[in-house]
Amino acid sequence: MLKDATMPIFSPDRHAHVPSYVKLTKQPIAGGIYRPLANDEDSNACAPSALSGHHSSKLYTQKSAIHATSDNTSIFISGAGTLPCLLEMVSSGSVSKDVIDNNNQITPSKLQPQQPTEQPLNEAVSVCKRAAHTTAKTLSTAGHTAVKATKVTGHAIHVAVTAVKTAWHTFTNFKAVQLIIKFFRKAYGPWKKRMRFSYAFYAIVFTLLTSAEVIFLQWGVYSEPEYAEDSEVDYTTQILQSVAGQTTRFVSQMWLEQKYQFLLNFIGIGLIYLALVFVLNRFWIATVIFGAAMTAYGVANSIKMGLRNEPILPSDLSFVSNGNGGSLLSFIPKDQQALVNGAITVLIWFSCACLLLFVLDGRRRFIHCSWKHPSSNAKNIIGTSSRALAAILSIVLLVSYTWNLNIPGAWSYTLATNLGYKPVPWNTYEDAKSNGPATTFQSLVRVKAMDKPSEYSKKTMEKIAARYTKEANKINTSRANILTDSTVILILSESFSDPLRVPGISFDIDPMPNIRALKDVTTSGLMLSPGYGGGTANIEYQSLTGMNLANFNDQLISPYQQLVPSQKNVYTFNQIWNDACQAQCSYAFHPYLKNFYLRDSNYKKFGFKYFRTIDSKPALKYQDHIDAGYVSDASAYQNVIDQLNQSDGESQFIQLVTMQNHLPYGDYYTNNEFKEADTSTGLDENEEVQIDTYAKGISYTDQATATFLDQLNMIEQPITVIFYGDHLPGIYASAAKYKENQLTLHESDYFIWSNSSSSSAGSKLSPEESDYSSSNFFMASAAEHMDAKVTPFLALLTEVHQSVPAAGRFASTDADWGTGSTSYLDSSGQLIKKKNLSSEAKQLLEDYRLIQYDQTAGKGYLSENWFNRVP
Repeated sequence: MLKDATMPIFSPDRHAHVPSYVKLTKQPIAGGIYRPLANDEDSNACAPSALSGHHSSKLYTQKSAIHATSDNTSIFISGAGTLPCLLEMVSSGSVSKDVIDNNNQITPSKLQPQQPTEQPLNEAVSVCKRAAHTTAKTLSTAGHTAVKATKVTGHAIHVAVTAVKTAWHTFTNFKAVQLIIKFFRKAYGPWKKRMRFSYAFYAIVFTLLTSAEVIFLQWGVYSEPEYAEDSEVDYTTQILQSVAGQTTRFVSQMWLEQKYQFLLNFIGIGLIYLALVFVLNRFWIATVIFGAAMTAYGVANSIKMGLRNEPILPSDLSFVSNGNGGSLLSFIPKDQQALVNGAITVLIWFSCACLLLFVLDGRRRFIHCSWKHPSSNAKNIIGTSSRALAAILSIVLLVSYTWNLNIPGAWSYTLATNLGYKPVPWNTYEDAKSNGPATTFQSLVRVKAMDKPSEYSKKTMEKIAARYTKEANKINTSRANILTDSTVILILSESFSDPLRVPGISFDIDPMPNIRALKDVTTSGLMLSPGYGGGTANIEYQSLTGMNLANFNDQLISPYQQLVPSQKNVYTFNQIWNDACQAQCSYAFHPYLKNFYLRDSNYKKFGFKYFRTIDSKPALKYQDHIDAGYVSDASAYQNVIDQLNQSDGESQFIQLVTMQNHLPYGDYYTNNEFKEADTSTGLDENEEVQIDTYAKGISYTDQATATFLDQLNMIEQPITVIFYGDHLPGIYASAAKYKENQLTLHESDYFIWSNSSSSSAGSKLSPEESDYSSSNFFMASAAEHMDAKVTPFLALLTEVHQSVPAAGRFASTDADWGTGSTSYLDSSGQLIKKKNLSSEAKQLLEDYRLIQYDQTAGKGYLSENWFNRVP
């Protein structure tokens, strides 16, 4: 029954009578055709109802069904819409593909009367079929081509592999090769079963290597003592005070004095070693990396201690991270080259030994683990979990130990103090000698710029702002000039100082006659420098910001690297000129690498329009050298002259940091008359060569500076120059041995001078106001020298400078002279005990500290009160 219901039925009775038709009015048909539908449902535009609405064509339709199914149902489709409707009908299932394909088999005789032709549809369908056929043929051709190319490539690979196999078989068939293969096959069994080194052996290697590195690091801190020829020092004392004796004492004091700094350093770098072992899970690879890194650190630390009396600090790592590692190598003095070469030789042999042990050791992984099949069995589950947990815990322990080492009350700080740790962060040289360089380094990893003063609040800062705004108004009533009406050039002359002021140094020739004469007729004096042999960026930071390092926490060693990068807004004096011209009217020059001390990024925060160096784009135009030295001061000055000539008379602020007299001081000047003129006594050959070279460099600076000032005198616009040496070079080993020379080795030369177009030309402040100063007071002194109005902040600096002429964070010979990290000088250059300062001076210093906290670590309340603007 189901079959009969679904099969077409053709009954003779249905055609026995003459069909009845209804006559409809004829309408013109243009290109129309009939097509059977799959069902009688209307579908969008192709439904009969829709089509009848679009076409006025009429047709004769049979009243009674000719067929039992709907296959013979007819519909008229206009020629214009034939193809789209057919495609839609095919997609909807209303028309089968066979109907379309057999379209050309339908003859006009099979249609109803007046049925239109099917030629347009046939042509459309034919075009589609030809296009499909062409596409299929194209794809087929492309496929055949790809297959053919694949076969050719495969054949070529097969031929090559066959050739290699043939060559390999030919090679291995040689009798000598067969003997070698047989030997290794026999040896493979025992080799595979070779002994695994025990964990006890690893522990012994760990202990010995870590101890050796601690001793090597400590050895690099000390230097051999020198004795006067007429002094009588017994042999035992000489041994104890030698480098070997001091290093031995550092270790033996665990038993003799119950001081465990050696153990503290062992723990500090041992945690690094342990983390490497657990993270890499390869003991010998971790051993090579640890040994090489710690040895390199020890060598670098020893060199820096000799040059700058300062160990390697965390902030120094920015040099390497900024791609300046190669440049640092140029600072290695010749007398230290043997140490470097020896260390390289030791590391090569050490690495070879570790490689041999790695090959002999049957234990490849320190902790068994399987990352590919971590859960295949209990052994893999336990091993893999233990390996991951050990790596994580070792890193956490190392970070926690280092992070809390300088935080009183923290677990690692408590542990360290129980082992004898007594931090001396204001004097990293002494800290490294007593506590060990590794502990010093780790204690300075985490640094907090300043502790929040208990009285710090918005209300307190508003009172301070009002107080010094009033003071600024008072000062400004007696001053006639505007600071920004003049161009100010701030020159940091690298390592510039008078060598004749150092005890024991003398020459028959004056190395700086021009600057010495200039200091007699203009504002000038000595600057108290917190650095000796280094620390350029710290003194530079003070001169640009007016902040003093003495106000920061002792752990903050280098603001350029530890503070400024984390600050959103940094106030510097050049911004006064930027505000005046409503743009960036300040420029910076440095004839060396832009990333040293992160100057490139820091200067952008400071608001300099551009910073030109030897590697900037564009680079400094003038980069001439004198013999084998750095870029000369004469060339550095010429870049400034060009900038002034391009200014069209506009006032600007120019920052210049020179490089000519930077260490090392090898014998590189071809005509150095100071070799013959040196009348110093008690110097060894190396010290004498360095001092003679340095003196010649100072002579070149003296001549170049005199020429530069003459050029400024020819420019018809007011210009004021602030010139200062940042620190003394670390070449006075003989003088540095005596504590009474410490203050002298922290005093460099400075002067403030105005050209002939300035109203302040020929000005000279009184000796009480200028004989001694700090770089943070330079802008306030320049304003006074120029008789220029000041901002509230400059008014504060002016008041502080009058009460405390100089202040610097360096270790004094007696801790009672300051806080242990800060030394104060009076107008005659004598150290002042802090407790003896006047109540007014103490109040000024307290206000200064609050202001510095607000602008560096606080909420910046003073910025809202225009504290750095001229009232």
